Amino acid sequence: MKPIVALGEPLYEFSRLPGTVEFRQGFGGDTSNFAIAAARVGARVAYLSRVGDDPFGDELLDLWRAEGVDARAVERVAQGATGLYFITHGPQGHVFSYRRAGSAASAMTFTPGFAAVVGEAAWLHVSGISQAISETACDTVFAAIDHARTHGVPVSYDLNHRVRLWPAARAAAIARATIAQCDLFLPSLDEAAALFGIASADALIDWSHALGARRVAVKAGAAGAVVSDGVSRVTIPGHPVTAIDATGAGDCFGGVLVARLVAGDPLADAARAACVAAALSTTGYGAVAPLPDWARIRGLLG
Repeated sequence: MKPIVALGEPLYEFSRLPGTVEFRQGFGGDTSNFAIAAARVGARVAYLSRVGDDPFGDELLDLWRAEGVDARAVERVAQGATGLYFITHGPQGHVFSYRRAGSAASAMTFTPGFAAVVGEAAWLHVSGISQAISETACDTVFAAIDHARTHGVPVSYDLNHRVRLWPAARAAAIARATIAQCDLFLPSLDEAAALFGIASADALIDWSHALGARRVAVKAGAAGAVVSDGVSRVTIPGHPVTAIDATGAGDCFGGVLVARLVAGDPLADAARAACVAAALSTTGYGAVAPLPDWARIRGLLG
């Protein structure tokens, strides 16, 4: 079985528990979260990135090993720094603070080692965050997409727009160029509204298909998702839970969706599983710890 390959920036996480001064250690980075979510539901997964030659990089490598994610192509950067982020919780939900400038991952390039892994992939997954952290990383994403398409590997792309990372005009231009080359576009409705001024899922799907996206899965948070393969369009309701931390929920949705597509599920069925998984991921703190396994998801699908 060929692996799902995710490329991007991992982060070491410190999450402050509400009402306390205690920070709980964890892991994050959108594409790493995606990879682990896919692995937990049984997919074969590989990850491509760079980490610092520091204790945080050591722990990320240990994490991927423990989760069954093949990280043999991840590069260690001597005297390099692994990116960090902090989560606090305010009246409007979680708040992120990043310490990632000059991270090892921000200087990644599309190496022959990366190319070998992408060329043998079942899917390639990339994200807008990876494109935003540096011009070098953005070039690496496009090189990976070009290589994947040359080798017949489908590409999933999570918009994951972050206002603080780059100017809106550049973000929108880069996103349009990427959407045109992807087989599965994974925008969230609020991010697309902020970046493109598109306020409804149907309008966003029509716009995405017109740009060239073959399939689209619009994430709508607790409301669920709307998915389209260009022929049929299905609204998937959210799975009801008592959510306490939505960190990484969208990444979980994407990872499970692609894993289920690889397993042979139709798009709508894959999205139903992904909605359940994303909901479950909000019932614990941090991006990785609450990610569910397939047995738990399947038991709630009916």
